[in-house]
Parts: sequence; C-alpha cells; structure tokens
Amino acid sequence: MQRINPCLWFSNSAQEAVEFYRSVFKDLKVLRKTYYPDVPSGSEGAPTLPPAGTLLTLDFELFGQLYTALNGGPDFPFTEAISLVVNCKDQEEIDCYWEALLAGGGQESQCGWLRDKFGLSWQIVPIEMTEILVQNDPGACSRMMQAMFTMVKLDIATLRKAAEGS
Repeated sequence: MQRINPCLWFSNSAQEAVEFYRSVFKDLKVLRKTYYPDVPSGSEGAPTLPPAGTLLTLDFELFGQLYTALNGGPDFPFTEAISLVVNCKDQEEIDCYWEALLAGGGQESQCGWLRDKFGLSWQIVPIEMTEILVQNDPGACSRMMQAMFTMVKLDIATLRKAAEGS
C-alpha cells in the first residue's frame, strides 16, 4: 500500500469528479468506495452529516498514484496552493489534457495552469521544459521562463526556441 496519498476534498461531487477524471485519463481505476454510516445526530461537537449510505470516499488510482476523493461538505474549497502536475510528452498531449480538463466550466489561468470545473488546479507542462531546467544553463532557463510567463497554455515549440535563444 502507498504510504501517503492525496485526499481531494469535494463539497458533494466526489463521484462526479472521479467520473470526469476517468473520461480525461483513460487509465484511472476506481478501487473502493466508503459510505457515511448512520450516526446519531446531536452528538456534542459533531458536524451535521449527510444521510447514512451517502458516498463518503472514493479511492482511485491514476498513473500508479493513489488518491482519495472525499465528499466532505462545502467548508474547504480548492485553492491554487495545491495542484496536480501532468507531465506531457508532446504538444498533442498538452492540447488534449488542456481541453479535456477545461470542459464543462473549467478556467484557464497562466503559465500552463488551469482549474477544472470542480475547482481543482492542474499544471499541464511539457516534460521537455523540465529537461531544459535541469541542464543548469542559466541563459536558456531564463529565456524559457520569460517566454512561459507570456503564455496561458504552454507551447513547446515557443519554449524550445526561447531556450535556444532564437
């Protein structure tokens, strides 16, 4: 078992979100579901819980990483302080994931970031960008980063040209 896995807090749309992510990422596998138990109301300090039998958590695997989707109520919406990075091999993958994750009401941000219709932040980045960054060529890195700052969705060809100085 994976020792640490992200828990994604949804107001009440964990099932819908996981179905949406499965439509975007074909290898997503649902592993297990848990449901709210019948808990007597009125216990001191206890929150008001959904009816017994309502979906509580849905565990899934995506590209070998385990996640838990939680129907936890509206108290804690997603912020950009946490995001999921999708490392893409080419522009076709970037375009595909970008459009799919924006479907149904997502919002573009900048520098390869977007928020899906559930408010979860994603970074859609080319693997090549990381490869350029680890080469430790300050000029190439600086030029590439300057180019990235002008973009919404990342364009590999433009980033490559900037890194090369052309």
